[in-house]
Amino acid sequence: MNRNLEKILYFPLYILLWLLALLPFWALYILSDIFFVFVYYVAKYRRKVVYENMRNSFPDKSEKEIRKMERTFYRHFCDYALETIKLLHISDATTKRHFVMENTEVLQKAIDENRQVILMLGHYGNWEYVLSISLWLNAPENAVIGGLYRPLKNKWFDDLFLKLRSRYKNINIPKNDVLREFIKLRRDNRPTIIGFLADQTPSPANIHYWSNFLNQETPMLTGIERIARKFDATIMYADIIREKRGYYRVVYSEVTQTPKEYKEFEITEIYTRLMEKTILRAPEYWLWTHKRWKHKR
Repeated sequence: MNRNLEKILYFPLYILLWLLALLPFWALYILSDIFFVFVYYVAKYRRKVVYENMRNSFPDKSEKEIRKMERTFYRHFCDYALETIKLLHISDATTKRHFVMENTEVLQKAIDENRQVILMLGHYGNWEYVLSISLWLNAPENAVIGGLYRPLKNKWFDDLFLKLRSRYKNINIPKNDVLREFIKLRRDNRPTIIGFLADQTPSPANIHYWSNFLNQETPMLTGIERIARKFDATIMYADIIREKRGYYRVVYSEVTQTPKEYKEFEITEIYTRLMEKTILRAPEYWLWTHKRWKHKR
């Protein structure tokens, strides 16, 4: 589709989203409850995928428990969508009330020491707000904070998500450009924090390691440890905790400053266990709509 025509066609949608973002959280959650009825009962969006993922991940749970978890997930999924739209119009103060960061000292120390940091996290809670870490750090002007992303096929939605993910003056690195960007950042000697959502499914050509994840043999992305070793980057983990509706807490921890000392796939396995621990605390807040196990060994 012609880009100019695309912008004209989607302009009313952008205005609607912008107006929605003006609403307070309590009003957004009323809309979310209505949205849930449509998504879960009418459209039945990916319900088969979600059910099978949950059923296979928790074979010991009863049918009633799985269905309850499924409904709670969809309610949260609708909350996530409207919370993310809120990024179009949210103050820094409101962000810090709803998304609290803990142990940011480890990141501040890395910034002060001019290090490159790879921040591992997953599609849990509301991961979009993790980029607000810049509000909690005293970073110099040359510091770079951002995330890796997979470009969307629809260019209008791709532009929209880039806008949302740039709310806190972050950079967004397309996954195919990550090596080039890391080389550039290292050459310019800039302190860096780049977030990697590493719980996605690798393409068949990029499957190099399998692990037992949520009771299933699972191919894992191994790019984090390869990039970390290549650039001797510090690796950290962001543990997202949903405290209650609309309120989250993120606890940061350092995995290693010396990734070259680890055996192949050891860092990937550490991430797998950390991510699994986060999910098992409250499984309903992970992104179950993703076809995580579409590849078999």
